[in-house]
Amino acid sequence: GVSAYPVEVTSQMVQNFINGGAAINQLCEQADVEMRVHEMALEKPTRDFTREPALDESQCMEAMTYGMTSVETGMDMLCLGEMGIANTTSAAALCAGLFGGKGKEWVGPGTGMAGKGLRLKARVVDAGLAFHRGHLKDPLEALRRLGGHELAAITGAVLAARLLSVPVLLDGFACTAAAAVLHALAKGSLDHCQVGHVSMEPGHRRLLEKIGKKALLDLSMRLGEGTGAVLALGLVRSAVACHTGMASFAEAEVSTKERSDDKHGG
Repeated sequence: GVSAYPVEVTSQMVQNFINGGAAINQLCEQADVEMRVHEMALEKPTRDFTREPALDESQCMEAMTYGMTSVETGMDMLCLGEMGIANTTSAAALCAGLFGGKGKEWVGPGTGMAGKGLRLKARVVDAGLAFHRGHLKDPLEALRRLGGHELAAITGAVLAARLLSVPVLLDGFACTAAAAVLHALAKGSLDHCQVGHVSMEPGHRRLLEKIGKKALLDLSMRLGEGTGAVLALGLVRSAVACHTGMASFAEAEVSTKERSDDKHGG
């Protein structure tokens, strides 16, 4: 397969989130962030995109709508993350479908794939691109054919946040790939988003260049779960505090820099 872990890990980790035992739970508690877990059709795995579309039209629309309804007016900021075994392969395929390139240019180790496993991921992406060739010019169709439930939900959440003027912090590769669908639809549609960190997935750096974003943190992380976004929230809070609380030189009655002609008597 394209992951070092079995598919059951997704549902097991989601339960761990609910139980409060994951890294993201600890980071949210430390940062005083409300964490919400949105389960995405765990009993209905995404289809094999090398043989058929990953989602049918109703599934894709349902997932996007679910993501949109998770965003509420008045949120200070939305930190988005995901959990899905093998979804870095879906993210790589989606990015290749949106921005071009071969599988080997977008895939990475994910949960620890290397050597033959990494080459297999690249072949899977290439097979998906070949199967859906001719249907990928529409970014939403690329999402439906190559993405997954959680990616479609993130796309919907980012769209809803834009409509409700809620700022967004994106997590790693999969999360940014889902948001990139909107960039492919209309440049500027991610102006309300910042990317929390750049992950160890090599495709993430390539993707950030494509969408014109620079990550706030570069800590060689590969955990997912939204951890990079929540860690970056501290930087955002600090920036807001400085912007709103600092006095200007005039307000603080601090002398301004002398002009060179004044210093030398004109």
